[in-house]
Amino acid sequence: MHTFADPIEAAIRLAPDKVGVMDGDTRLTFSELHDRCSRLGGALTRLGLKRGDRVAILAANGHRYLETYVGVPAAGFVVVPLNTRHATAELRYTLEDSGARVLITDRDPGELAAVVEHVVSLPDEYDGLLDGASAVALGNGIVETDLAGLFYTGGTTGKSKGVMLSHRNLIANTYHYLVAAPQRAEDVMLVMAPMFHAAGSNGILANLWTTGSQVMLAAFDPGAALDLIERHGVTETLGVPTMLAALAEEQLVRPRRTDSLRLISHGGSPVTTEVLRRAHKAFPTAELMELYGATELSPLCTVLMGEERMLDEPRIRSCGRPVVGDDVRILNIDGEPVERGSVGEVVIRGPNVMQGYWNKPEQTAAVLKDGGYWTGDLGYLDAQGYLYLVDRSKDMIVTGGENVYCTEVEEVLYQHPAVLEAAVFGVPDEKWGEAVWAAVVPRADQADVDPRVIIDFCRAQIAGYKVPKGIDIRTEPLPKSGPGKVLKRELRAPYWEGRDRAVN
Repeated sequence: MHTFADPIEAAIRLAPDKVGVMDGDTRLTFSELHDRCSRLGGALTRLGLKRGDRVAILAANGHRYLETYVGVPAAGFVVVPLNTRHATAELRYTLEDSGARVLITDRDPGELAAVVEHVVSLPDEYDGLLDGASAVALGNGIVETDLAGLFYTGGTTGKSKGVMLSHRNLIANTYHYLVAAPQRAEDVMLVMAPMFHAAGSNGILANLWTTGSQVMLAAFDPGAALDLIERHGVTETLGVPTMLAALAEEQLVRPRRTDSLRLISHGGSPVTTEVLRRAHKAFPTAELMELYGATELSPLCTVLMGEERMLDEPRIRSCGRPVVGDDVRILNIDGEPVERGSVGEVVIRGPNVMQGYWNKPEQTAAVLKDGGYWTGDLGYLDAQGYLYLVDRSKDMIVTGGENVYCTEVEEVLYQHPAVLEAAVFGVPDEKWGEAVWAAVVPRADQADVDPRVIIDFCRAQIAGYKVPKGIDIRTEPLPKSGPGKVLKRELRAPYWEGRDRAVN
């Protein structure tokens, strides 16, 4: 098994003078990138850090983030990517919990400076440290079981936890990605998803290993992303469904030349068929690929390729089959397999399963059981081994004794021509226990849509108990986490204030 040093070492052997990173006006060859990663390791050693010490980064995407992401683990330290959308209190918790000694950041650290021993400001102080540092040998003495990164969960289902991912975990998942979506030296990848999210590692390391080029987008904006795709002939990119939807909307209204695109990957949350349909219309040359997983899985475990070819088939609702090397099972609460086609909890076994939660043995024991990771997702497998998710176990609505899966209702809502964004959640109901509710952001030209019209539309397509009892029409986008997942807890919270049901 390899470590983080191997992709960048391979790149300088195969194509040392090729430009591997494009970030604004900055161009770095693989030799230059390798040198900066090596000198970052030397700079951290000069600050007094020892193997296994944690280095946090709070910054927008850029070549210095890439250097930190790759160079810190490759030099024997542990990278701790911080969510740029977290509040100061959440960031302070992450720094204290991880025990990070260094914070690399492109913003005023404020009170966070008191939590760490060293703050390294981007770009000037960072570049100054590298200029005065000696290079270290990347990968020297590192073994696959060493911790590579602490990735703190997004907090959509509760307090953030530090997911311990080893070199073995992340490199194994890079192999998984390469098998599912083979990379080419001529590929140009747009890095538009925030790099603090574990999903970024698959494409970034795979692209390095195969000597493709990477284009950095500091913060997601659909227009800026499309401009970069046109300018650099981008061949692939990865994002969450909300990004995919925004890209498609922008392209359909203000089209750019995007025929270089051959692959658009998405994951992190369920996607509706209507979003995929519009994405295929906007980007007809690109293959659409769904990635399902979790931070705890480094993060990939199933892949569905060629979604654009199955838009009118039932299989479009699946999230694919397990990647080579992973075992996906559906188990009941007692850990026993359920019948094929029956709903249970999705449990994953494989080399990409995390080592555990940092300093949280009880939470670790709750999800790492019998050699597998219990995802908390509810789903089933069909006869051909395709995985279908029906909901998060915490998001499922129980109304009058009937289970309602939010994703099924959202699928219908997105089919209404007035709906741009939609989220379904449960609210308290005196008679039924819970009632189905929805939040909808309408398209700009249909801002005055009547919620009753949308409810009637749903009633014609799904059972009455699944139809939203009410719809909140919003003028602002749905609340989202840093990686772009809809924060249903924020939508639920006002309705459950003072009630027994947890809103996280």
